[in-house]
Amino acid sequence: MCRQLTGISSMATRTVLADVVQDYERLSGQPVAVKSVGGVEAARRVESGSGFDFVVLAADVIDRLEAAGYVVSGSRVDVARSGVAIAVAAGAPRPDVGSEAALRDAVLAARTIGYSTGPSGAHLTRLFERWGIADVVAPRIVQAPPGVPVGALVARKDVELGFQQLSELMHLPGIDVIGPMPAEVQIVTVFSAGICVASGQKDAAKAFLSFLASSQCDRAKLNQGMEPAVG
Repeated sequence: MCRQLTGISSMATRTVLADVVQDYERLSGQPVAVKSVGGVEAARRVESGSGFDFVVLAADVIDRLEAAGYVVSGSRVDVARSGVAIAVAAGAPRPDVGSEAALRDAVLAARTIGYSTGPSGAHLTRLFERWGIADVVAPRIVQAPPGVPVGALVARKDVELGFQQLSELMHLPGIDVIGPMPAEVQIVTVFSAGICVASGQKDAAKAFLSFLASSQCDRAKLNQGMEPAVG
């Protein structure tokens, strides 16, 4: 029997990877296990030399890990593109978020605003600065701890207006996803994968990453609120 491949990812790709792993194991007979944690923690574990075979994170983080010598040079493959959605507690009033101006008004009207420590949170911080409202909303920001879905804070009403990758919001109970961010300010993150230098199964990891980036996995990505990275 094949030796198990092990990977680590951020929470954003957890459900996609679960579907893909199931398909890959059925087709190849290769067992694969993926640990999903907060993105910052995932990168830290790779940097600490934890013996994972592959890592799936935002593309810029994979590039940083490669430059620092923790990901095999040239092994990066782009996996999926993911936009940010907006959620309120189930049954709560749904503000208009259909345009940039409407979203800005909704943010200003919200008592509390939640986002993650991942790429979407950093982009929102810059967006609020561009809108000139960063100082106004700063006391209302609730940043979800690494590995904790923003939607969980929305569900228990710690956050009135929550922002996170659609893949992380769409299956959570107790919330209503009221829409994606408007196209003119949408935050799209490309998630990529790379082979860890610490891997003892680099050829097997390469085969799995090729499958993960292939059109065979398009349906799994679409079903989980993401889009294929290409095509």
